[in-house]
Amino acid sequence: MRPFLENCLTSALVAAKKAGDEILEVYHGKIDVTYKEDNSPLTLADERAHRTIVKNLPSVSTKDIPILSEEGKDIPYERRAEWEYLWLVDPLDGTKEFVKRRDEFTVNIALIEKSRPVAGVVFLPAAGSLYFAAEGFGAYKVDNVKTVGQLLDDAGNSAGNSMHLRALVDRAVKLPLPQAAGRSSSQINLVGSRSHGIEALSDFVEKMKENYDTVGFVPAGSALKFCLVAEGKADLYPRFGPTMEWDTAAGHCVVEQSGGAVVRMSEKTPLDYNKRDLLNPHFICVGKDFREVSLPL
Repeated sequence: MRPFLENCLTSALVAAKKAGDEILEVYHGKIDVTYKEDNSPLTLADERAHRTIVKNLPSVSTKDIPILSEEGKDIPYERRAEWEYLWLVDPLDGTKEFVKRRDEFTVNIALIEKSRPVAGVVFLPAAGSLYFAAEGFGAYKVDNVKTVGQLLDDAGNSAGNSMHLRALVDRAVKLPLPQAAGRSSSQINLVGSRSHGIEALSDFVEKMKENYDTVGFVPAGSALKFCLVAEGKADLYPRFGPTMEWDTAAGHCVVEQSGGAVVRMSEKTPLDYNKRDLLNPHFICVGKDFREVSLPL
């Protein structure tokens, strides 16, 4: 892994952990909700996490890299098009899950290089799960962030010493996870949204049943869906509902570096980022073992 990417990944890990701490302070108290123009919920946790990430992302990185998030979506494309690198950030992905006190909300931070996600962190503060990946490095998961909390705090105070990243990897598991023996080739497991694209998703499941004896389905929130595919706990994540680039970039990186792929539903080409229109097309996320499978789409 390039030293630059190593520094950026460490920076993203530190920022995600600190943002998660801010989110949990709100989560364990009274949650007040306001609504944006598109009727999506906004909480104090979103705002505190955003401020924390903006403050901490530059802590160990070697460049002044611009940050693009929902808060900054009005930056003109003509200006963004000149950026070689940018951070794509969703400070609190799955606000609906957060408000309902489901533990599936995430902090998403991705580094984009020329339209591609080359480093990514997905952190589930309430569940204590941390996923991270970078190009040329692989994808990893830490199940209990409490065991590495001090390590991440130390990394934030040490100008990105690579020793901390190596120590974190020593406490992590590489993705995808080893698969249980005896799984039938006639079985496929899907993960999908609880609240978006339900009718199209149901049609997709029915198509899968024409080719597989057993089609399992697990509903999940936020970028956790990508992570379940990266782990190998799910084979496919088809997405028919609307998503923005900051919703998908970090999870995309984790999946890709675990050996999977995230491609447009129609052209089967990888999602790209920092487009003029920041809205993603419909896409499908495919685990490592299913990249070569011909899907009936």
